[in-house]
Amino acid sequence: MEQPPSITTVPEHSVAFMQAMSGGEALFRDGFLFLAGGDWLIAVGYPLQGEYDAAAFAGALEAVISERKPEDCWAIAPELPPSLALYVTERDVFYVLPSDSPVPARLRGPLAKAAQRLRVEEGREFSAAHRRLWAEFLRRKEVKPQVRELFARTSLVLRAPETDIRLLNAWDANGGLAACLVMDCGPEEFDSYIIGAHSRAAYIPHAGDALFARMLESAKARGKRYIHLGLGVNEGITRFKKKWGGVPALPYQAASWKRGSSGKAGESGAGGSAREAVYHTLLSLSQRQRSTTNDLLFPPQRPYAMLWELTKNGKRSWIGGTAHAFRYSFADAFSRIFAGVDTVIFEGPLDAASLAAFGRHGRTLDADTPRVIEYLREEEIRHLERVVHGPQGAWAKFLNMAWPSPADVRGILSTHRPWSVFFTLYYAFLERHGWNKSVDLEAWEIAHDMGRNVIGMESIDEQIASLESVPMERILNFLRHPEDWKRRMRQSLAFYLDGDLQRMFNTSTEFPTRTNTVIGLRDQRFRERMMPYIEQGRTAVFVGTAHMLNLEKMLREDGFTVAQLRPTLRHKLRAWFKGNT
Repeated sequence: MEQPPSITTVPEHSVAFMQAMSGGEALFRDGFLFLAGGDWLIAVGYPLQGEYDAAAFAGALEAVISERKPEDCWAIAPELPPSLALYVTERDVFYVLPSDSPVPARLRGPLAKAAQRLRVEEGREFSAAHRRLWAEFLRRKEVKPQVRELFARTSLVLRAPETDIRLLNAWDANGGLAACLVMDCGPEEFDSYIIGAHSRAAYIPHAGDALFARMLESAKARGKRYIHLGLGVNEGITRFKKKWGGVPALPYQAASWKRGSSGKAGESGAGGSAREAVYHTLLSLSQRQRSTTNDLLFPPQRPYAMLWELTKNGKRSWIGGTAHAFRYSFADAFSRIFAGVDTVIFEGPLDAASLAAFGRHGRTLDADTPRVIEYLREEEIRHLERVVHGPQGAWAKFLNMAWPSPADVRGILSTHRPWSVFFTLYYAFLERHGWNKSVDLEAWEIAHDMGRNVIGMESIDEQIASLESVPMERILNFLRHPEDWKRRMRQSLAFYLDGDLQRMFNTSTEFPTRTNTVIGLRDQRFRERMMPYIEQGRTAVFVGTAHMLNLEKMLREDGFTVAQLRPTLRHKLRAWFKGNT
């Protein structure tokens, strides 16, 4: 599909939306749009009509700065004037999707299945269900202040005069909001995607893609020529946009600076002020877009170093170590890996229904199940509460240090099965420290999004049986020493990012599940069940990192060449110094 001709407009040309989001005043000078408020100025260097002229934009910008005398200034343009060359912060490309683009062929089947489980509608009411979805997203995702501002202002912008902001909603059979997109439909020629999220509590595969298809259908029905998809940002986002038929339309440059006393561009940067958050909220909306089925927002990325290449008889596969909870995302790395595979294998199923069943079992006690709370002294419980909750009380709240939704430690100790107690409390502690992502779940979702054959090696019953075997003594020892958790967390973070398998394993020897039943016996099970696929090649396998020590040796015994991949020069040099080439 060719790009629509003569595209010169950008999402920032939606004046009513920009005013509602910023609270600023729209100004027009020499065919360019500016927004000003207090001591800040935003300059949109894409002309409202005609071709772009950098000199004309520079003249209009200088005139507005001279009049308004802002302290903090930001600008975007296809190519910034030479006077702003020192203050350029970003270069990218806007992508658009022609409204007559067809649904990609490989998504038609998954979308047909999703349609059987979803009710998709377009509306403007920001309901309690939307607030719950927004709250769920913000609890589990580490987001920047400008992103949080977008979510916080959704209901306000929906009510703002002269705007045409719409919600695309996907409801499940139980009335749960599985996913939602926020669209700006105000511009005459195009619609713009603003933000979106999908629920894990009401998870339906491809709910986000279903909304994307509806967005395309709606734009075409209302005579819009195209949809603004925003910037390319990175390989993963660009891949998703191209998958739907998106094409590059306009170059993008951004600059940020402080006005000097002379009224010219002054000191670069604007620090961490609220005005900067407003700027990035308005002028970099599309930077935070990602695949709709992955919340459309990319969290902080890191190179993925826990990855090994497996070769045998000329066939190549990969095996990676994962973590159920982590601080960073590896979405870009997973997208690259999955581009070269047909099958992706995990320890067990990670779909919403399986995870819900797993959670229900952890919260189900019978007469023979010991209650962990009965084995702990009062002072041990209080110590555990302090570590899990973090700072509490009036001063902590005043200083914005109090965790808004602390776990009910005593309730969990009283009502969860022993293995669920240590998982739930430790992950609550990790979440409070920003560990609100899951490596294996992220890989699972991306594999599904890319249409790969996804397999779980174990059933939920097999996984639960392994956890039921964890000795109570190991669980109690772990819970009685929560003062060690922060050290363990920091070490695990560093060693995982370094790809240092041995040191990663050494930091977790006291973790309750590091037993022969949970690790050793399951390693042999994984070995047997992955073998037909990895011998065939073009397969990626993901197991908990603790399993990699045994599996690496087992796979060598089975005739595979096993080589850890080093994603960056730093990883290569570290391995070379240690003699691990």
